[in-house]
Amino acid sequence: MTGAKTPDTPDATASMPVSGVLPAPNADRSAADLLVRNAKVFTGDAGRPEARAVAIRDGRVVALGDDHDLARFVGPATRIVDALGRRVVPGLNDSHLHVIRGGLNYVLELRWDGVRSLRHALAMLRDQAGRTPKGQWIRVVGGWTAEQFAERRMPTVAELNAAAPDTPVFVLHLYQSALMNRAAVRAAGYTRETPDPRGGQIVRGRDGEPTGVLLAAPSALLLYSTLAKAPALDAADKRTSTRHFLRELNRFGLTSAVDAAGGFQNFPDNYATVMDLARSGELSLRIAYHLFPQTAGQEIADLKRWTEMAEPGDGDEWLRLNGAGENLTWAAADFENFSEPRPELAEGYEAEFEQAVRLLMEKGWGFRLHATYDETIRRDLAVFEKLAAEGLFPGGNRWLFDHAETVSADSLDRIAALGGALSVQNRMSFQGKAFLDRYGAEATADAPPVRAMLDRGLTVAAGTDATRVSSYNPWVSLHWLVTGRTVGGTVLRPAANLLSRETALGLYTRGGAQLTGEQDVKGILREGCYGDLAILSDDYFTVPPSAIPDIESVLTVVGGRIVYASAEYEGLDEALPPVSPPWSPVARFGGYQARGQLPGAQRSDGVEQALRVAEAVAESEQHRQWRVARGAGPDTPAPFLDPCFAH
Repeated sequence: MTGAKTPDTPDATASMPVSGVLPAPNADRSAADLLVRNAKVFTGDAGRPEARAVAIRDGRVVALGDDHDLARFVGPATRIVDALGRRVVPGLNDSHLHVIRGGLNYVLELRWDGVRSLRHALAMLRDQAGRTPKGQWIRVVGGWTAEQFAERRMPTVAELNAAAPDTPVFVLHLYQSALMNRAAVRAAGYTRETPDPRGGQIVRGRDGEPTGVLLAAPSALLLYSTLAKAPALDAADKRTSTRHFLRELNRFGLTSAVDAAGGFQNFPDNYATVMDLARSGELSLRIAYHLFPQTAGQEIADLKRWTEMAEPGDGDEWLRLNGAGENLTWAAADFENFSEPRPELAEGYEAEFEQAVRLLMEKGWGFRLHATYDETIRRDLAVFEKLAAEGLFPGGNRWLFDHAETVSADSLDRIAALGGALSVQNRMSFQGKAFLDRYGAEATADAPPVRAMLDRGLTVAAGTDATRVSSYNPWVSLHWLVTGRTVGGTVLRPAANLLSRETALGLYTRGGAQLTGEQDVKGILREGCYGDLAILSDDYFTVPPSAIPDIESVLTVVGGRIVYASAEYEGLDEALPPVSPPWSPVARFGGYQARGQLPGAQRSDGVEQALRVAEAVAESEQHRQWRVARGAGPDTPAPFLDPCFAH
């Protein structure tokens, strides 16, 4: 794979042949900027589902076919990429990702996404404690669950204290709880006199002092408000952090995302970074964003102000407003802590909620609604049906429910009648075991009922809800859609409720485009559509189901730009500034930990070797315990175990 144009030589005009491909005579006007050849292209277009090559010019697909057909699009300045027979798919689109908030914090976070051993996780934590300057926190914020670890358990507060005696450590576990070491409890200012907030619990010991455990009971507000006490990045580092987070998303073939807004994401302040990157042409991911009223009691005033300032669709193909939500009014939001009973929403929230929905529908705004339980969905639908009698539903405005784990068949019929859509996330990949324990196998088998949604002809899109619960890795989500299993392998869904690989991929490409009204230009590879694609490390359609989460992109293209490149293509993507601050966990460990990639794989040989030894010891101890449990050996510790690992 070569091309005349590289990030380091933007004005180059010479071209090199690749596998016999030469510039066509007089091809300057029709020449492609980028040609991907020798590929197994899945287009997502029923009219032409397969191709061998894709040509992109001015950010759009200009031709698909075989290598011979597209040779005429090769000009002196065409960059040619040989896919080496790999699978190519349309760029993925996460329909519910907190990408803006995630970008502002990414370089501050120690990610346990994909880490398969608690011992590895604690080794990462111990290493980071030695690098984190005084006054800063270590934050493990989502993307993992105890079930993914070989030990099948969470860390203890004692282990956090041992790993980082003096550096504040905050570890968020799903929407359920958070762990803090002693230093973090002090830094957060929690004492025996600190009252429990509504919907949350600061767990205390016999002496009345906080133990370091925070519980969502059932609201996660305590967890997030505690996290907000940690130091934030300055404007320059937020910019760098966001660029690195977008590159990390590009690593998995993501080319678009719908930002679902969320708590502690104020408009316009927290949107300034992506707006600045959009102005300078430095976004590597297309973002459609929502606006979320942050302050209880002034939601209607905020929505009124916003609807007078802008309209959904304002922006361009890189950054555009998509509507309001995922909350419209705080009183209408349920919580998704499956370790706690379903919350009962306040009586009478519908009056204010109706004002918000009426305002948006009259102003032509779409919206999305966080709704975990059918009980919430039914109450919301009753408001919509009241407004439908006035002609406001279906009114041409795009609206949807997010999550909908327990939505009923009757509610799905009502959603369809009102012109709604759904966005489903793989929260069950991480919280499925808790849901199963509380609601049983029958309810779990259909949570959420994706197959039933599609059978009704509803628009359905898929996403992750990253970064504070699920991982941002879309292939983990696709694995759940295809296999019905958690990240720990627990079976949640029977075969009848699973999706084919092609259908699941469609939820991650065309589905997201439908939610933003871009289905004519995004989500498929067809002439005139955006030149967004990913060359995959492994063929999604043929790898064993268990290997789907391990897929990555080796080359990601957005609008004809190579925004991520690895393996044989390393160095073809655009340069990024170094991670800042230099003590960032991302600078040390990167983001998602791929299978076979040790935490700290970019580190010095000595530390990497130490981690390999630690893993070998951990595996030996786990095997010994397995043998003891089956009566095959004495229940005594192996004499060579390092006592450091007893914490």
